[in-house]
Amino acid sequence: MIEKSLFQVLHPVEQVFVFLPFEHSETLSDQALSVQQYETLLQQAPQSYRSFLENALDYARRHHSIIERFGRFPHRNAALGRESTEEEKSFLAAGGDTFSVESATSSI
Repeated sequence: MIEKSLFQVLHPVEQVFVFLPFEHSETLSDQALSVQQYETLLQQAPQSYRSFLENALDYARRHHSIIERFGRFPHRNAALGRESTEEEKSFLAAGGDTFSVESATSSI
């Protein structure tokens, strides 16, 4: 769908749902694609969606930043049975983004 740009026939809000799997991937290239698609969508969408899409782009950039730094989402470690590094523990303890995963710091 992305490679062939089939999503472009969708409403701007519907397009966001197409990009969400890339935003939630722990693969850096998927993250880069997510940010790129949100940036393009923001430029092309009607003004009435600007605020919503700016917020979506901000979230995509924040997700990208975490994957770029850690190579994974530290707040998922406990749920996935992964050992957290000291840097990940510090990140979460300092209030690093968990995207509303409230229990992320309770398992450190």
